[in-house]
Amino acid sequence: MTTGRFHALLRRPEQGRTAFLELFFDLVFVLAFFQLSQQLLEHLSWTGAFQTLVLLLPVLHLWAATTRLLDAFDPRHPLVQLLTMPIIFGTLVLAAAAPEAFGRRGLVFAGAYLTIRLGGLAIAIHVLRGHEAQRSAVRIFFWVGMSAPAWIAGALLPDTVRAALWMTATVAEYAALALGFPTPKLGRHGPRRLEIVVSEEHLAERYQQFFIIALGEPILVTGLTFANGEFGADRSTATVLAFATTALLWRIYIHRAGELLAGALAASHNPLRVGVLVLYAHVIMVAAIVAVAVGDEIVITHPLGHPDPAWIAVILGGPALFLAGRAIFEYGVFGRMSLPRVIGALALLALTPRMRPAPPLAAATTAALILTGVAVADALRTRRLPSEQPSPPG
Repeated sequence: MTTGRFHALLRRPEQGRTAFLELFFDLVFVLAFFQLSQQLLEHLSWTGAFQTLVLLLPVLHLWAATTRLLDAFDPRHPLVQLLTMPIIFGTLVLAAAAPEAFGRRGLVFAGAYLTIRLGGLAIAIHVLRGHEAQRSAVRIFFWVGMSAPAWIAGALLPDTVRAALWMTATVAEYAALALGFPTPKLGRHGPRRLEIVVSEEHLAERYQQFFIIALGEPILVTGLTFANGEFGADRSTATVLAFATTALLWRIYIHRAGELLAGALAASHNPLRVGVLVLYAHVIMVAAIVAVAVGDEIVITHPLGHPDPAWIAVILGGPALFLAGRAIFEYGVFGRMSLPRVIGALALLALTPRMRPAPPLAAATTAALILTGVAVADALRTRRLPSEQPSPPG
C-alpha cells in the first residue's frame, strides 16, 4: 500500500458515493457535446460525420480515463481538488477547439488532449507509489505515449491525413483497453479485476450520471432552437417530438440493465470484459445522442421543409445507433441481446432510404414511434420477468 504523506489523498472504500468534484468535472462535457453537434450540423456529410467521430472518441475516452483516475483519490481532499482543476480547464480548451480541430486549431486540440492525459497520469504515477494501482497508471501512460506522435503529426498535416492519424491513435487506445493494456515488463491487466479502488456501485453510478449529462445536449439544442423562432404549430409539434425522443432514450437506457450494472460487475467472472463492453456501449450511445441532437435541430428548424437525404439519415440514424449501443449494454449485463432493440435499430435503418421523400417531421415521428415500441416491449418483459437478475458473459 501507499505510505507517507500521499496516503491521505487516496479514496477509502466508504467514500464510494459520487462527490461534487466529479459532477463538476462532468459539466464541461455539456460544452463538448454541444460543440460536436454543431460541428456535425455544419458539415452534414460522410466526411463531416467521420471527422466528428474522430473528435468524439477521444473526448469520451478522456472522460472514462479521468473518471477512472479520480476513482483512486479522495475528491474531498483540497490537493486532489486543486490538481483536478487543470484537467477540467484543459477539457474546456479541448471543447472550445473542437469546431476548428480540422482547421487552424488542430494543434490546440491535440495538445490539450495529450497534456490532460499524460499530465494526469504522470501525477497519478507519482502519487500512487507503492500502491497496486500504480502499475495500471504506468500501463495506460505507455499506450497514450505510444499514440502521442500520431496526434502531434496529425495536427501538423492536412485534414485528410489528420483524420486518419487521429483515428488510428484513438483506435489504438480503445484496442489497448480491450486487451488489458499489454505493456513491456508489466504485462496486461488480469481479466478477473477492474483494478479500481471504489465499489461497482460507484462505477455504475458514474456511467448513469454521464449518460444524463449527455442527454442534456438534445435538451439544450431543443430549447435553444425552439426559442429562436416562431411558436407555430409545426415547430411546436417538432419540439414535442424532440423532447419525447429524449425522454424515450432516457427510459430505454435505465430499464433493467441501467439499474443492474453494478450487480453485473460484481457477479461477473471476467469484470474486465464486462467493463470494456459497458464502456464501448456508452461510447456508441453518446455518439448517438450527439446525432439525435443534430436531428432535433433540423426537425425544429425545418419541420416541413424540402427533404434532404442527409437530414433523414441523421434523424433516423441517431436513434438506430442508440438502440445498437443499448443492445451491447444489455449483453454486458445479461449475456444476451435484446430482441426489441435489435429489431428497432434494423427497422430504422431499413426505413431510412424509404423516408427520403418525406419531410423531417415525418421522419422524427417515425423514430419516436419505434422508440415507443421498444419502451413498451421493455415494460411487457418486466411484467413477465419482474425479478430478472444480472447474468454477465464470461
